[in-house]
Amino acid sequence: MQERTVQFHIRCQAGDVGRYCLLPGDPGRCEKIAAYFDHPVLIGSNREYTVYTGSLLGEKVSVCSTGIGGPSAAIAMEELHNIGADTFIRVGTCGGIALPVKSDDVVIATGAVRHEGTSREYAPIEFPAVSDYEVQEALVQAAKQLGKPWHAGVVQCKDSFYGQHSPARMPVAQELLYKWEAWKRLGVLASEMESAALFCCAAALGVRCGACFHVIWNQEREAAGLDQAESHDLSAALEVGIEAVKLLIQADR
Repeated sequence: MQERTVQFHIRCQAGDVGRYCLLPGDPGRCEKIAAYFDHPVLIGSNREYTVYTGSLLGEKVSVCSTGIGGPSAAIAMEELHNIGADTFIRVGTCGGIALPVKSDDVVIATGAVRHEGTSREYAPIEFPAVSDYEVQEALVQAAKQLGKPWHAGVVQCKDSFYGQHSPARMPVAQELLYKWEAWKRLGVLASEMESAALFCCAAALGVRCGACFHVIWNQEREAAGLDQAESHDLSAALEVGIEAVKLLIQADR
């Protein structure tokens, strides 16, 4: 594909974004994240991609939404990298799997189960989808400093939201239920839809990527009769992501 000045999907060009970029899914979360920046400016919005740029600790930083799932997330990373971004933190939502993971907790992904399709077009299935160590360490340090309840470990990344929540009605129910049981027995913390694609895309591009998630609820806690409440307040995960960017800026200097 010919080199473009303005990127095909995100509609941004060199100079529009900083090297540090936060990646929420929902375009509606971009303004909330940008509110943590100094002097945030709306760069543009096209399709599922809304981009703001500002600064943290005097360093240019950006936020770009990616929509739902791996294909659109990988497109965002590719195009942001084309115009100068090299450090990415996915901040989003997840559903808990492991019983200790509660609503409102923050889950930091150390790696992701590649139960999706996008990563297979970046790396053979034998290649692990893992978070960059420096970004992962910054996220853990941020959660500790902010006093947020957190867990770090493997998450499951899938393409079908309803394959998780209504597996029994799917023609491949047996496979979905069998693998879900495997994730539980392997200690997988939570389920989400973007990190495996982002981790493998980042490896292919030679950039840094980590991910942290707000736990909306945990269906396994509900099934076990444990306390359970649905939560859509992402502030803890957003604050952890912002603080991690600041820690990375300081470390990179």
